[in-house]
Amino acid sequence: MTASHRDRRSGQPVFRFAPSPTGTLHIGHAYSALLNERLARETGGRLLLRIEDTDTTRCRPQFEASIIADLDWLGIAFDEPPRRQSDHFPLYDKAARTLRQKRLLYPCFASRSEIAEAVAHIEATGEAWPRDPDGSPHYPGIWRDAPDGEVAGRIAAGEPHAWRIDMARALDGVSVDDLAYEEFPDETATRTTRVSRDPSVWGDFVIVRKDAPASFHLAGVVDEDVQGVTDVVRGQDLAQATGLHRLLQHHLGLVPPRYRHHRLIAGEDGEKLSKSRGSLALAALREAGESARDIRARLGFAQAG
Repeated sequence: MTASHRDRRSGQPVFRFAPSPTGTLHIGHAYSALLNERLARETGGRLLLRIEDTDTTRCRPQFEASIIADLDWLGIAFDEPPRRQSDHFPLYDKAARTLRQKRLLYPCFASRSEIAEAVAHIEATGEAWPRDPDGSPHYPGIWRDAPDGEVAGRIAAGEPHAWRIDMARALDGVSVDDLAYEEFPDETATRTTRVSRDPSVWGDFVIVRKDAPASFHLAGVVDEDVQGVTDVVRGQDLAQATGLHRLLQHHLGLVPPRYRHHRLIAGEDGEKLSKSRGSLALAALREAGESARDIRARLGFAQAG
């Protein structure tokens, strides 16, 4: 039994900061990490670091090193060595097998262009096609009911494929109460409210990617359980994803943590900060002469003394 599992059983809060090493940290990441640190210390809890490096095509060791250096520079101390998701692919594969055995996942061999073409064909008829909370069109079900023989043959031939959740099947017989969870209404609240978010807004979402052993969604819910995380504190942009995460937790028999979705730090242009845009990178701010104390004060986490 890990320390985090003992903490969950004893009631000690466990928080985590979970960056992906696809770029350097920006000031928005610093806000999330510092908020998790503050909540952990205020509640007598533990703070864990998880490196979410399932994206083997974009994650880089130099980015991980930069992330750890930035967090150390900010003065954030974690209570365990970092957990790297790339060390635990068999665990996520086991979870995916459980979902497949329940017939909740199906393989999809379609390319992005094929999916886009199918959606365009539907919309050309005048039908409004649903979009997920990120603005992407729902998967049009190209491979949902494909013949078993054809599917088995393609898999046996080694054809790359993703595994999508059959949302209708996954929600069959699942009530709103089954997916309810505790959420803090804002980042400063001390009491939770009972919330349920509709996972169907994501459609038949990818759970296991073609080019990676697991998706962010599947690996994340498994790790929250394995690490004994009691409180998931993350950006408001991930609030809607909680419905999908609760559905996965429900079918995997996992106990949901509490959730808290904090405000997003915007750039000078008012846009959400992004690694891909090089938004206010902590390394650049450091090179420009800002101190860790300056960053903490700017974000409302001034240190005493």
